[in-house]
Amino acid sequence: MHSHGKSDRPIVPAKPPNEAEPGEAKEVVEGRGLAKGKAPERNMSRTQSRSGMSSALERIRQAARRDKGQRFTALLHHVYSMDTLKAAYFGLKRDVAAGIDGTTWRQYGEELERNLKDLSDRIQRRAYRAQPVRRAYIAKAGEPGKVRPLGVLVLEDKIVQRATAEVLSSIWEEEFVRFSYGFRPGRDPHQALDALSVGIMRREVNWVLDADIRGFFDTLDHEWLVRFIEHRVADRRIVRLIQKWLNAGVLQGGKHIETEMGTIQGGSISPLLANIYLHYVFDLWVKQWRKTKARGEVIVVRFADDFVVGFEHREDGERFSSELVERLKRFGLELHAQKTRLIEFGRNAEENRRNRGEGKPETFNFLGFTHSCAKTRKGHYVVLRQTMRKRWQGKLKAVKAELRRRMHTSVPEMGRYVRSVIIGHMRYYAVPMNAVSVSDFRMGVVRIWRRVLKRRSQKSHMPWTRMRRYIVRWVPQTHVCHPYPWQRFGVIT
Repeated sequence: MHSHGKSDRPIVPAKPPNEAEPGEAKEVVEGRGLAKGKAPERNMSRTQSRSGMSSALERIRQAARRDKGQRFTALLHHVYSMDTLKAAYFGLKRDVAAGIDGTTWRQYGEELERNLKDLSDRIQRRAYRAQPVRRAYIAKAGEPGKVRPLGVLVLEDKIVQRATAEVLSSIWEEEFVRFSYGFRPGRDPHQALDALSVGIMRREVNWVLDADIRGFFDTLDHEWLVRFIEHRVADRRIVRLIQKWLNAGVLQGGKHIETEMGTIQGGSISPLLANIYLHYVFDLWVKQWRKTKARGEVIVVRFADDFVVGFEHREDGERFSSELVERLKRFGLELHAQKTRLIEFGRNAEENRRNRGEGKPETFNFLGFTHSCAKTRKGHYVVLRQTMRKRWQGKLKAVKAELRRRMHTSVPEMGRYVRSVIIGHMRYYAVPMNAVSVSDFRMGVVRIWRRVLKRRSQKSHMPWTRMRRYIVRWVPQTHVCHPYPWQRFGVIT
C-alpha cells in the first residue's frame, strides 16, 4: 500500500502513485495518448510533425511515470520545435474569432513554414511576447441575462499555449488522479456522469455534497500556481512563458487592464492550469482525507471546477464541508454559499425521509443534468438524470433568437440549422430515462420554427400539412444515444 505524505504542507502534499486505494475497485484506465484531433490531412509534413511530436512526448511520459518526484529541467526545446508548433497550429479551430492583431487561422497558414520558423526563433531568443487578451462575453447556459467572460487570444499565443499544454500534459497526465475528468485526453463529461451514477448506486452513499467554487477562474492565485508547476518543472523558461500569459492582461473597451489574479478562460492552456491548481489544492487533499479521516465510504468526481462528493455518513459530509472551506481559503478560493449544500441522497433517502414525515429527496445538478432518486419498473433504485430545466429553456430561447435572425433565409438553410441543433442536443442529453425531455426539446424547436415561418408572410399561415413535410425532411427523430452508466462504466471511481 502506498502511503501519503506525513503532513498537509501548504505547497504540495506528497503524491502517491496513481493506483486505486486498498478496498477500491480499480477502474478502466483510458489510453494516455494525445487528445484526438481532426481527421488526418494529406499534407505529409503534418503527419511527420505529429509522429515526431508524439515520440518526444512519449519519452517525457515514460520519464514522468518512472520517477514521480522528477523535476524536468529541459522542456522548452519541445515547445519551440517545428513539429510541436505545426501540430499545435493544425489542432486549433479554424473559424474562431481573431485576437487583437486580427490574424486568422487561414491568413497565418498562407506562409505557415516562415511564420512558424519566426515564432520558433523568437521563443528560443526569449523575444516572444504574450499579447493582451481581447475580452468577449457569451451567455451563460441556462442563466438568461448572465454572461461568462472569455478571452480571445492572438493566434500565435494560441499556438504557443497549445504546444506548451501538450508538453506539460505529458507530465501531469501521469500525476493526475482518476476522479478528475475535466479537459483531459480520453476523458469527457459523460465518463464523469457515469462514474458519479455508478458510485452512488453501487457504493454506500447516503449524503451528497453539491459544491461550487465561487469564480474559480477569476480568483486562481498566480503565486500558488507557479509553485505548483515548479513541483515538476525546473525549466525556468517554461515557467516564465506561463507567467507571461498570466500577466498579459485584458484589452476591454480599448483599455488595457492588468490581471493579478485568475487565468483567462479561452486560452489553450487555461484548462490544464486549472487542473494543476485543483490537483494540489483539492484532489490530493481529498485522497488523504478519505484515507485518514473518513469513517465510512466517500466517492468523488471532479470535472474542472465542478465536483460532487458522496458520503456514507452525514457526520463525514459535515466535517468534510467544514474542512474544505478552510482548505480552499488557504489557497485564495471559497465555496459559493448559495450553491453549496449537503443533501440526503441515495438508495435509502426516500424511505428515510418518508419515515421522518419529510418530502421527497432533494435533487442536485451536475454537468447539465438534474440528478434525482428514482426506481425502475422492477422497483430497483436508480439515479435519474434529466436535462436541467434552465439549460433546456435557455437553449430554446437561443434557438428562437437565431431562427428569427435567419427568418428570411431559405427553408433548407433554416432546416439544416434546426437539424444540427436537435442532433447536438440529442448527442449530449439523450441518456437512458431522459428520452421524454429530449423529445419535448425537439417539439419545442419545431414549434418555434413554425412560428417563425408563419411570420415570414403577411398571411401568417403555415398549415401543419406543409410543416409536417419540413419535419420529415429536416427534423430527426430522437433516440437514446448513450448506454446505461453501469454498462459503459463497469467499475467504480
